[in-house]
Amino acid sequence: MAIVVSAPGKVLMTGGYLILERPNAGIVLSTTARFYAIVKPLHEEMKPESWAWAWTDVKVRSPQLLREADYKLSLKNSELRITSSSDSGNPFAEQAIQYAVAAAQVIHTAKGTNDVLNKLLLQGLDITILGSNDFYSYRSQIEARGLPLAPDVLASLPPFSSITFNTIELNGEDQDKNCKPEVAKTGLGSSAAMTTAVVAALLHYLRVVNLPDSTKANQGERVSGPDLDLVHIVAQSAHCVAQGKVGSGFDVSSAVYGSQRFVRFSPEVLSAAQAGVRGRSLHLIISDILNGKWDHEKSHFSLPPLMTLLLGEPGSGGSSTPSMVGAVKQWQKSDPQGSLETWKRLGEANSKLEMQLKLLKKFAEDDFATYKYIIGICSHHTSEKWMGQAADSCQESIVKSLLGAREAILEIRYYMQKMGKAAGVPIEPDSQTQLVDATMSMEGVLLAGVPGAGGFDAIFAITLGESATNITKAWSGLGILPMLVGEDAEGVHLENGDPRVKEISSGISSVDIQ
Repeated sequence: MAIVVSAPGKVLMTGGYLILERPNAGIVLSTTARFYAIVKPLHEEMKPESWAWAWTDVKVRSPQLLREADYKLSLKNSELRITSSSDSGNPFAEQAIQYAVAAAQVIHTAKGTNDVLNKLLLQGLDITILGSNDFYSYRSQIEARGLPLAPDVLASLPPFSSITFNTIELNGEDQDKNCKPEVAKTGLGSSAAMTTAVVAALLHYLRVVNLPDSTKANQGERVSGPDLDLVHIVAQSAHCVAQGKVGSGFDVSSAVYGSQRFVRFSPEVLSAAQAGVRGRSLHLIISDILNGKWDHEKSHFSLPPLMTLLLGEPGSGGSSTPSMVGAVKQWQKSDPQGSLETWKRLGEANSKLEMQLKLLKKFAEDDFATYKYIIGICSHHTSEKWMGQAADSCQESIVKSLLGAREAILEIRYYMQKMGKAAGVPIEPDSQTQLVDATMSMEGVLLAGVPGAGGFDAIFAITLGESATNITKAWSGLGILPMLVGEDAEGVHLENGDPRVKEISSGISSVDIQ
């Protein structure tokens, strides 16, 4: 029986760069864009001689990349060896498999249930990986066909379409080639979501955890607990090893737990994984990691009611976050005093935005009728006219918080731009500034910006009430492709079947623009 698990992508609304260092916090929103991992037995039956095998078979399929890789997995030490052509491998999937199987072996050994695990492993592992179209850019094909930059055109794409690659420089931007990834992405954290989905699916399939199902997510229940904590630790470990460094981990954390306020873990907790190449067994490494002091902080967070997250793709094919982070760290070393002051101001602005959003949620809880009225009426006006719509002190308080949130995002953008200029990297490039400024001036827009580490990935906006449709139309006119992504505050969970069957049976029409 196949196990199907999905994990969401992310938008880091506040905390870009600062989130790399404790105790700075970031607000990260999980999204409707999801990665799916399907795990099932590779062989229908165990062969009679399989009890003596030292290795079992693993097949990893990535239909969107038209890639398929075959491996041998050691039953002794969880080592994975590719047996097909080396260019068909995926380091994130490979580390996810190795770390998940190693964790399963350690836990089953402690319980004395290795027989259960070995039976599952000896049937082999057939793993299929699928990512929502929203993780990838299809803009160049849409433009090549002369189709409009509209959400309904994106919606008409076949689900899980083939992925496009960056082959040319767009818009005449003079970018360092190292700043562009091979695959044209939209910046939603595809590697973290994929790693989390594979780890979670394997741990569930191998009888190590019981994941929540999509029913609970659809009912709005926020799920946490030791099983998700285990998924989080293993996914963080695999993701950090695959990318060759210990990042902040907010992308994996949101893929596991959903939208949240996040403070990173101490990097030392993964020192065993980073030193793994020195010859220690993976089982010892994973035991150390599972017993380590994971000191990250997370608390549930989501947008206030009647607000919508919008994302738009400006068409530059994405940016390489590691390259930009490296440049910012170099700037910090070369100008410690100046960089410290900028970070301090940026941190204060981040806290201000977080405070205003929490205040708006409280207004909604205390007096929803008044809150709904103000959100509704402000959605039809630009921010300069919002205060004029308030008729009493309660309504004024809500408008003041709305305006306070706008003021905070403007401060955040100012200091992010300042950081980018000092570090010599396009954190908010001029082309993005023009688009974000134009968005901020539209009716019903609370705030807008370039999420996460910035660059040429998607821009985001938070809109009020029913204004989202007008914003997407305006974006199309500005050359921005509105994406089909919103906030989904839920984290990783089981799905009730292959998403390709579900998408096809839903009757979505398709336009061939491949």
